[in-house]
Amino acid sequence: MTGDDVRALARLLPEVIEGAHRGNPDFRVGGRVLGTLWVEEERVVLRLSPEAQEAFCEAEPDLFQPLDGAWGRRGWTNLDLYECEEETLRDALLAAWRITAPADLVLRYEGRPG
Repeated sequence: MTGDDVRALARLLPEVIEGAHRGNPDFRVGGRVLGTLWVEEERVVLRLSPEAQEAFCEAEPDLFQPLDGAWGRRGWTNLDLYECEEETLRDALLAAWRITAPADLVLRYEGRPG
């Protein structure tokens, strides 16, 4: 996968907009960052729940690694794009969106009454 793939898939999620964070493209929903793209390093850093982080890291340890320190303990996770499959990227972006998006938006997206 490439940075362009990340951009395209992230923009498919409800109300996601692209911005910039520390000179890198980022993706936001409800004013909060769900992921930051590090184009030159071919990786994306995603905001996951600690449970989702653990599941992704356990399932694909060559692709997913928690950030060091407190950021990683809060769920921020590196995803190496070089060998990442589209389905894995889609799943990870959706998990990041779900934890970041306002609860009412998540409920509407999942088809539940708000």
